[in-house]
Amino acid sequence: MDNHQNNTFQYTYSAKEQAEIKRIRSKYVPKEENKLEQLQRLDASATQKATMYAIGVGVVGALILGLGMSCCMVFSSSWFIPGIVIGLVGMVVVAVAYPLYNSVLKKERERIAPEILRLTDELLK
Repeated sequence: MDNHQNNTFQYTYSAKEQAEIKRIRSKYVPKEENKLEQLQRLDASATQKATMYAIGVGVVGALILGLGMSCCMVFSSSWFIPGIVIGLVGMVVVAVAYPLYNSVLKKERERIAPEILRLTDELLK
């Protein structure tokens, strides 16, 4: 009769422990990208590249504009006219940033369009 009492099963469940175990495990399990995540990543990549180009050109233009302003303000006696020209060049470079953004975005979207269309077709089925 005592033999039956020794064969008991004890189980304790802790939701906090299970959540912590799953959180740690998820760091080490290779993540598989599903089709929707691929689609989102591809779409974002086109915008990111265009944004990087536009920001780069805009910053260079702003620096050129600042150089022109410095020439006008600090070296006003001999560099005033060249400073105006340099500043105008900087303004033109800054103004080119947005059309450059649109151009790069259009080219990138054309480049990734077949893959985007393939993924959307698979997801819509």
